[in-house]
Amino acid sequence: METEKKIEELAPWFHNLHLPDGLQTAPNHFLGDFPQFKWEKIKHEIPEDLQGMEVLDIGCNAGFYAISLARRGAKVTAIDLDDHYLNQAKWAAEKFNVSNQIEFKNMQVYDLAQEDKTYDLIWFMGVFYHLRYPLLAMDIISRKTSDYLVFQSLSLQGSSGQEVPENVDFEERHLLESEDWPSMAFIEKKFAGDLTNWWVPNAAAIKGILNNCGFKIIASPEDETYIARKNNAISHQERWNNSEYLSAIGKNWRDEVKDKINKY
Repeated sequence: METEKKIEELAPWFHNLHLPDGLQTAPNHFLGDFPQFKWEKIKHEIPEDLQGMEVLDIGCNAGFYAISLARRGAKVTAIDLDDHYLNQAKWAAEKFNVSNQIEFKNMQVYDLAQEDKTYDLIWFMGVFYHLRYPLLAMDIISRKTSDYLVFQSLSLQGSSGQEVPENVDFEERHLLESEDWPSMAFIEKKFAGDLTNWWVPNAAAIKGILNNCGFKIIASPEDETYIARKNNAISHQERWNNSEYLSAIGKNWRDEVKDKINKY
């Protein structure tokens, strides 16, 4: 009765957690057994033993993934902007006896740029399309990931088989009109009744962004979800305007240049 009362007190739930005592937090979820059905498809693509690994869960919601990863032995940092979800996640972590393995923080992805810590695995599901500045987020994540990235985004239907040329001339702009060209639809008003849905990329855009930001896709266990690993052959300076990135995160790029000169 006490657990049932707490579930009701912490409602509404977006994650249907199967608690150790058999109770569920959202058994009548409109998406079904969410996100359990997604986890069943993804869990075999990441290491079973995460002992000694530092994991970051961005947009942790009620903590389903953070708890699942902690139960595999990971040390997890779980972040979200909504205290309602963080309170749910903290309570659930106690129920699963993994509170000592998870640090919950009220922060967003852009805040990570001001931290020095990097992570062996970053879990980035269901957040990309809610961001006003998604590429900035990906640039930050790329610098914070030392190995694995699990990425998921709402996306447009269609093929992603077109080979992107090394260069497109002004006279070839018709190539950009192909349904297979990497692109994102901008949502000016609402999508699915949500004002925070800003972008809907196609699969080609997702693959191109991951590649451009220094990741190599190794698996796609379900529609819209990608498992990638850091591609250290691609440096930040090769792909990005570094001074633009530093300005975007509130750092003075001139000072960084001076620091590099002083090292020599």
